[in-house]
Amino acid sequence: MHRYGVTFLLLFLSPNICLAGDDSSQLIALKGEIEQLKQGQQEMAKTLQAIKDILMGKGPPLDNLTVRVGDSPALGEKTARVTIVEFSDFQCPYCGAYARDTFEKIVDRYVKTGKVRYAIRNFPIEQIHPLAEKAAEAAMCAKEQGKYWEAHTLFFDNQHALEEVIKLQDADAVTVGINTTTFTQCVNSKKYTDLIKRDRTEGVELGVKGTPTFFLGYVDERDPTQIRAVKSLVGAPPLQEFAAAIEDLLKRGSQDQEAASAAK
Repeated sequence: MHRYGVTFLLLFLSPNICLAGDDSSQLIALKGEIEQLKQGQQEMAKTLQAIKDILMGKGPPLDNLTVRVGDSPALGEKTARVTIVEFSDFQCPYCGAYARDTFEKIVDRYVKTGKVRYAIRNFPIEQIHPLAEKAAEAAMCAKEQGKYWEAHTLFFDNQHALEEVIKLQDADAVTVGINTTTFTQCVNSKKYTDLIKRDRTEGVELGVKGTPTFFLGYVDERDPTQIRAVKSLVGAPPLQEFAAAIEDLLKRGSQDQEAASAAK
């Protein structure tokens, strides 16, 4: 039998044996190789589980992850117990399905009741959505006039005609309620191009692989411009799944507050 084979058998059959000379050094080397194999298998298992979670609409596990909100478009009170940050793409069909089927229900049930604050950050995937960045710039220019959410609704309700509606001309300008001259000047200046690219870069750093991706968490007490993310969702989850995630965080938040009060 090959000497490595003998050493391998000794390792398992006689774990307490003291080896001398060359066999001892070979055993140490073999142990190192085995440990590397174990680590490789563990990493592969984690990767496969992450892929499975994404396919099932679950985000990867979060560990001390903070997500910047800053002055991103947001609905709801800053004092809300839970904050949701969505990374979105105006040309993404899944973002559109979520916006049309679920978003307003989340707003009605949780944002308008003061339980949740909802923010959106830009994640245009230009490789497959050539209009996404232009749409994001148009929406941010509408935000300057306090009309981001009106533009958000118009763009997602008319994804089939996105190239036209993002111009916000004529009837579309009236629908959103913006001054067209001011809007056009803003768009032509490309003043939000860098902000949108920064949003996307930070999204990649956070592990965002596609849209929509949602981070749910609590305001960071050390820096109220960001949240401590506790949970993530990927894709366009149905209302029941989204609501369950929010309720879980609301419950956790209440328990944490009670524990903090009891400790005082």
